[in-house]
This record gives sequence, structure tokens and C-alpha cells, in this order.
Amino acid sequence: MSAATEARQAELDRVLDGQDPGKGLADELFAVVGLLRGQVSLRNALSDLTAPEDARRRLAEAVFGSRVSAEALGVVGAAAGLRWTSGADLTAALERQGVRAVLRAAQQAGTLDAVEEELFRFSRIIAADHALRGVIEDRNASQEGREQLVSDLLSGRAQAATVVLAKRAVGAANRTVALTLDSYLVLAADERSRAIAQVTVARPLTVEQSERLRAALSRQVGREVSLQVSVDPRVIGGVRVQLGDEVIEGTVAGRLDAAERQLN
Repeated sequence: MSAATEARQAELDRVLDGQDPGKGLADELFAVVGLLRGQVSLRNALSDLTAPEDARRRLAEAVFGSRVSAEALGVVGAAAGLRWTSGADLTAALERQGVRAVLRAAQQAGTLDAVEEELFRFSRIIAADHALRGVIEDRNASQEGREQLVSDLLSGRAQAATVVLAKRAVGAANRTVALTLDSYLVLAADERSRAIAQVTVARPLTVEQSERLRAALSRQVGREVSLQVSVDPRVIGGVRVQLGDEVIEGTVAGRLDAAERQLN
């Protein structure tokens, strides 16, 4: 992602952060995204760099002013006023804000920790189950049917926000469901200014072990860390931690691999 795109996203983030995430804000933003995905001419007009910024904002207000709340219109108008390289980029930016609105509402309700954990577990289930992944990611099947499958799998077993986001991941363009869920996890961590540590162990960690590891990693990076723990017997023993681009290899398997590379 370019620095310019990151700057635009950060500016739009600040607009959303000034709104109340409750009262259906996410649903309204997702509805706008759905409309833009179906109307190429409209999304291109809202991102047309040959048109003045004020004209793009006025168009957004004319189209959506009577359809969404003032909070949602504020986000959509701000997005239209920014310089996106394409209508698809504008739509993706609004989708991201819809996801952030879901996460912010969960944070407000005190359920964000649970949502983060459930999304991580679901992404790992999909990654590990080839048959399930094939069905969920089959773009020849109807999106409604695939979303219903996700709903059937999670409803009553997960937070409502988890179900909403898992269903949104099914419709993500040009990305796998697992990768899309991982991007949601990054946004959830950002919501609380946390780093994400992907931890692989041979056996499940106890609560005490998890807390010790979390504390040690938090001291290392200088901010709170969210652990995403996967159990993989192939690591033989120890723990493997990935923090961004940095890998901390403490497994027997990892040390054996390193020794073999040195010998070769």
C-alpha cells in the first residue's frame, strides 16, 4: 500500500472516529458499499479526479443524503472528497470504515476481545479445512448461500459482530476469506493500539503461560500485544512468535532447521 493511500485511509479513519459507531452506522456504510459495487458509473463519478472536491461531495450528498444518517453521510462525503485512484479504491475504503464501525461498536460494548478471538479461530478453521474453504470461497456459488453457511456455522456460537464480519469476508473482492479475516484482526488490534503476535506452539498454553508471554512481548515492543495462538504438533517443542516481520524461533524444529541450513 502506498504512503498516499495510507494517508487517505488515516484521514477517513479520523472522520469515522468522530462518529457514534452505534445506531446502525456499519449497516449504513455497508449498504452504501453495496450500491456502489452495483453502479460503476456512480462510484467512478464519486472518485473522478477531474471533478472538483466540492462537486464530488455534493454528489454524495445528493445521492445518499435522504438514504442514510448524518453520521454515515459524513463518512461517505469525506471519502468522496479524497483523491482515490479508482472507484474500486473508494468502495474498498468505505468497506474498511464499515468494518471499523463494527469493531468500534464491539469495543464500546466491551466485547471486542471476544470478537477478535472468534475471528481468529474461524480464520484458522477455514485455513485448516480444505473442503470448507472450497465451499465458502467458491465464487461460482451464490454469495447469499455462502453467507448463509457462515451464519449457520457461527450463529449462537459467536458474538453478533463476529457473524457480521465473517459474512462480510465472504464477499471480499480479490482476497481469500482467511486473509480478509486476518486484515480485520489487524484493525481490531489497531483499535486498541495493540500489536499482533502470531504464536505457534506444540501444546496449548496455560493462562499463566499466555500472560507471561504477552507481558514479555509487550515489554519488547513497547505496547500491548494481542496473542493469536495456533497449536501445531510439528513444531516439536517450544514456541514460535511472529511480530510483524520479526520471527522469534524457539522451537526444537526451528533450531534443527537452522542447524541443517548451517551444515549445508
